[in-house]
Amino acid sequence: VGIVNAKELLAKDELENDMRILCENLVFNKTEDATDEMLQRTAYERACIDARKKGLPPPRKPRGKLEKMPRMQFSYDNVQPKPGVEPPLPTSDAAQNHVPNPYLNSKLTHEKIQAIRNKAKATIQDPNIDFSQPEDLYPQSFPHFVRGRDSLREYITSLFTSKIAIYDGAMGTMIQNYAKKNKLDEDEYRGDRFKNWSCNVKGNNDMLSITQPHIISGIYKQYLEEGGSNLIGTNTFSSTTIAMADYEMEEYAYELNYEGARLAREACDEVTAKDPTNPRFVVGAIGPTNRTASISPSVEDPSARNVDFDELVETYFEQIVGLMDGGADILMVETIFDTLNAKAALYAVGEYLECSGLDVPVFVSGTLVDQSGRTLSGQTGEAFYASIRHAKPMCVGLNCALGAQHMTPFVERLSKVVECFMHVYSNAGLPNAMGGYDETPDDMARNNKVFFENGWLNMVGGCCGSTPPHIKAIREMSESFKPRKLPDVGRPKMWLSGLEDLVVEDVHNHLGLPFLNVGERCNISGSLRFKRLMMNGDYGTAMDIAKKQVEDGAHVIDINVDDGLLDGLAAMQKFVKIAVTEPEVSKVPFMLDASKFDIVVAGMKWCQGKSIINSISLKVGEELFKEQATLIKKHGAAVVVMAFDEEGQAATEEEKVRICKRSYDILVNEVKFPPEDIIFDPNVLTIGTGMEEHNNYGVDFINATKRIKEECPYVKISGGISNLSFGFRGVTKIRESIHSVFLHHAILDAGMDVGIVNAKEMMHISELEPELLKGCDDLVFNKCDNATEIMLDLTQKEKKAIELRKKGGGATIVKEKSWRDENCTKRLEHALINGISEHVDKDVEEARKQASRPLEVIEGPLMDGMNVVGDLFGAGKMFLPQVIKSARVMKKAVAYLLPFMEEEKKQNLIAQGKDPNDFDENDDSNYAGKVLMATVKGDVHDIGKNIVSVVLGCNNYKVYDIGVMQPCETILEKAKEYDVDVIGLSGLITPSLDEMVVVAKEMSKAGFKQPLLIGGATTSKMHTAVKISPNYFTMEHPSIHVLDASRSVTVVSSLLGDSKEDFVADIMEEYEEMREDYYAGLEDRYFLTFKQAKEQKLTIDFDAVPPAPAPKKIGITVIDSVKIADVVPYIDWNPFFQTWELRGRYPNRGYPKIFKDETVGEEAKKLFDDAETMMHKIIADGSMILKGVVGLFPANRSADGEDVHIYESEDDRESGKVLSTFCMLRQQAEKESDDPYLSQADFIAPAGYKDNLGMFAVSCFGCEELVKKYESENDDYSKIMAQALADRFVEAFAEYLHREIRTDLWGYAANEDLNEADLLKIKYNGIRPAPGYPSQPDHTEKTTMWQTIKATELAGIGLSESLSMMPASSVSALVFAHPESQYFAVGQIGKDQVESYAERKNFELSKMERWLSPILNYERD
Repeated sequence: VGIVNAKELLAKDELENDMRILCENLVFNKTEDATDEMLQRTAYERACIDARKKGLPPPRKPRGKLEKMPRMQFSYDNVQPKPGVEPPLPTSDAAQNHVPNPYLNSKLTHEKIQAIRNKAKATIQDPNIDFSQPEDLYPQSFPHFVRGRDSLREYITSLFTSKIAIYDGAMGTMIQNYAKKNKLDEDEYRGDRFKNWSCNVKGNNDMLSITQPHIISGIYKQYLEEGGSNLIGTNTFSSTTIAMADYEMEEYAYELNYEGARLAREACDEVTAKDPTNPRFVVGAIGPTNRTASISPSVEDPSARNVDFDELVETYFEQIVGLMDGGADILMVETIFDTLNAKAALYAVGEYLECSGLDVPVFVSGTLVDQSGRTLSGQTGEAFYASIRHAKPMCVGLNCALGAQHMTPFVERLSKVVECFMHVYSNAGLPNAMGGYDETPDDMARNNKVFFENGWLNMVGGCCGSTPPHIKAIREMSESFKPRKLPDVGRPKMWLSGLEDLVVEDVHNHLGLPFLNVGERCNISGSLRFKRLMMNGDYGTAMDIAKKQVEDGAHVIDINVDDGLLDGLAAMQKFVKIAVTEPEVSKVPFMLDASKFDIVVAGMKWCQGKSIINSISLKVGEELFKEQATLIKKHGAAVVVMAFDEEGQAATEEEKVRICKRSYDILVNEVKFPPEDIIFDPNVLTIGTGMEEHNNYGVDFINATKRIKEECPYVKISGGISNLSFGFRGVTKIRESIHSVFLHHAILDAGMDVGIVNAKEMMHISELEPELLKGCDDLVFNKCDNATEIMLDLTQKEKKAIELRKKGGGATIVKEKSWRDENCTKRLEHALINGISEHVDKDVEEARKQASRPLEVIEGPLMDGMNVVGDLFGAGKMFLPQVIKSARVMKKAVAYLLPFMEEEKKQNLIAQGKDPNDFDENDDSNYAGKVLMATVKGDVHDIGKNIVSVVLGCNNYKVYDIGVMQPCETILEKAKEYDVDVIGLSGLITPSLDEMVVVAKEMSKAGFKQPLLIGGATTSKMHTAVKISPNYFTMEHPSIHVLDASRSVTVVSSLLGDSKEDFVADIMEEYEEMREDYYAGLEDRYFLTFKQAKEQKLTIDFDAVPPAPAPKKIGITVIDSVKIADVVPYIDWNPFFQTWELRGRYPNRGYPKIFKDETVGEEAKKLFDDAETMMHKIIADGSMILKGVVGLFPANRSADGEDVHIYESEDDRESGKVLSTFCMLRQQAEKESDDPYLSQADFIAPAGYKDNLGMFAVSCFGCEELVKKYESENDDYSKIMAQALADRFVEAFAEYLHREIRTDLWGYAANEDLNEADLLKIKYNGIRPAPGYPSQPDHTEKTTMWQTIKATELAGIGLSESLSMMPASSVSALVFAHPESQYFAVGQIGKDQVESYAERKNFELSKMERWLSPILNYERD
């Protein structure tokens, strides 16, 4: 019996499966969180009810806990573990083959080792560095050992597997104990050798190896004889140049290590001789230094560091050479409180082993600073081991900070994961109130017993507070216990680490899939917000994005800071340095992602954990591929390998498998890269495009994944999943469904492991409706010919469902009609929105006949349509090329109506008894506002201005475009004549910035009241706020920077609308803050004097790397036979799309990937097709032509090193007859690094060398005539297209010509073999900087070039008053050939340099300051 509501009762079988499970868990109390899960489901059901009431789409159903699905198994996954017989071996031949160390260090003559010894000659002369022993000194069988005869690796393995070996105790404690009984003050520390030392040295225990060697030898012997130590550590804990800086003894680092090791060697040999069955060994002690690479010394700046990786490697390498030359057997990196320091030490060890060819066992000992079980830099013991295991240490363990009792849980945890031998040398308890240690030898032995009982150790010793009696007691306690057994060896796994460790093979994501989620949001290309933060230097907020990804389930964080306006090298380093100080971020591993290999290397050097490098591939060629992989291996990182080779991207299954297998064989067999640390990306490509050849891409990837995993044991597979569904962009549910099916099968059926994802957007396959599941399955697996059509139908249904949900209910689906079936008003709107001009005359005529006046057609359907265009553009739903096409339709429609409107005006005048020919052709009363647009004096660039004019015109603004090179007087005169509401100034070259300031000042003097808009490539909001607005800004007439065309309508409408006051007030407040920040920044930023900058210039060794050989042809060459078709392969299309304000988002930035972009891809492809059509027409009819001139001349740097003299011939060089002088500018802004302060003059050799300098000027002629033609046809789209193409042609011509110079005209790279893509990536020797650009920001240097190569006379290329090149599509450049020449930015410069520069150029200072105004670090008078 039950009292129920029978109507609402459900049968158990009627429940959804997930609801049934929730109910059973709750009713039968099956899980602890059953109530929480049911409350979450209840909240969802309520939200669904609310959504239905409001006609909104239902929320996503909470998943609850999903069952973990099994990982696909391959043959190598089922191999049974084998007993470990020795610790993992390094990959060197010496280690692999157990080659004995001959101990003949004098034969180690590698230049890096020899350089250390040569440096040390200042303090130590001809030390004995050979310690070999006669082969027959002792018997051959274990436990005997003879240096040079026996493998120490084999001996240590035998020793550590037969008993618990004994290490020594504290050196510092013993020195303190000695001082209590004997005089050991400042004089004793100094000894005779350092009696006049410049600073106090008491406390520098390491120097006692030099000044009081008997004390150190005595301590060594006590540990060997009384303690019974098998191995003793050298007195070299602080013997690095970094640590010795405290005592001003940096230059003694080698000697300190040599003597510390030599004394230990002598003590060990003396004790061994007494009992050869118990040989003793010297462990070279390498301490952590007194600096930390992972921790900021500044509370205010988390990115600050007092040491970097390379500095640590350098100091450790010197220490290692000294230790080995002193006779060390083993190297011990110890007391690690910052794992990054340890990684640097191990990197230095690796470098030494590579230089020497020796097999030297390495021990590593970490320090967990408190009961948290973490190092000072925050890592757990497991993460610490995962970070250093790539170095293949023979023994790993813990020492210092804690007593044995407090270490117990951490030793246990570490013992469970360490693959090699284990050790502990704890303190004698915790320090007492006076800093001493109270544990007796018996106490310490008893506290260490737990380690022996549990079989956790192979070696034991003591640290702070321990003495020979302590070591003796521990030894005696350990003798009845067996050593730790080496763990069994199973299949290798990818073991990553941040502050915590992560085994990739053990990971399941939030969907229950065996899949590693790599968070995508800390990627400039993938997140606009992250990009803005990085560009603004807001690293703190960027960290919040990283934290959120971890909270949302990212196992790894991808970090990518690639952007043309950002110093990627500096940004990557700063981001990583800050990130590693944020525990919630750095607890997970990092994926360091960059297009430039040097950026990821820089990032690696700041990661204490084991990271993933993304990416390398064979497209760079085998040699460079191996170099990059080797470096990554040395740092211990995992790597993403793209399926690219020298021939391009793998598309088919066979290509994917072939390239990945080839890469695998090279990495594993030649580089010896761990196969488990390789992640292949076989390229996920787009399906459902309508092209038959794309239909099998999903199948190809899944099949290739399985085959690659079969043929390449232990590798991982990753892919860019969003690429798969680009054909269905805009409908999230469809895309997620396709991804769900693909991932489900790729992971579970083929073994895919990794992906860069936004975890919150992923769908479980169980969440797909049956119809959609089948459609996705058919599409992904190419099961039927019409799979794409079916999916398109489902996409349309989903779109309609979205619309119905928005409308709040059902709607009748009616038969689709063609837009041509609509009335003429709707047809015109459709034509305008879609840029279709085919039927416009017919439709406008029909609309005209229905209207009472022609003007009504413009004010009605045409403006209604353009308003829709404007709204869509403003909302980001239309793009610039579409808007321009809409404007073309609008102009054609208006042009059709104009004769009718003029006739109407004439008839009205006749009716009024007036002269019909007397009417105002410029009546503009029907517009929303009037705007004057001009490119300022001296500047011929107008493409951006033209685009803004069209966009404003589309929004019913009357635009008076008065053209280019307009002097201030004309601009003001025309503004008055047209009585405009707003004035817009445009400019591309830097002198235009100064001209805009002039116009602003003159507008203020003349009492103008119109707002002033500033735009163009070189303009910026900061320049407008600092330089322009102070001269012309009130609430009535502000000066405002407009970033691009899409912002122009918003700005103008705000200025002419009711909200002007609030809009201007916000701009005024923002600009005031920017000015304050700018001037504060100038006060904070330090600039070197010009003299100091010159002293720190780049110094090229022209003897070691001589100048390029003499050009084949000295002098001037006219280039007039190159056709546009010749340069098409050299076109860089990326700026073309930027001109049209089309920007793809990660991973589809740049050409041709932009075509796959979800938002702009379709429009970009249409635009590109139009561009190609026009390009082929231009090539066919010859409407544009290319011409240029090249000059190649003998050249030398001037005597003061700041300019370059050009000679007409070698004879003139000999006689000193200068043809012309190119004056250069030098960097002055202080740098955080030791990088030199560059000038282009640095790249040219001084007098006495035969160097040369090239230069060229090139143009594309004919564009102006084509533009006029399209203007006459009211075709703005084609007009702007022609200008954009002309710019691409001339840039391609410059690239083409530079190659011709390198390979033929000059010929210094005659054998260069680069494809066009490599050329665009600047992979060749030499540079071609242009006057007026960052490396030489002074446009006046163009006049020197023009006079030298006669550019106007020979090629028809002119210069305007402001030195803008004419025609506008022109490029000029200097050509430097030296391989060390590089692009750079001069940046701001000081008055002292400007004065020198003006004097060298024979300019008045005020004139020079005007030309250099944008880069002055001071306000000119």
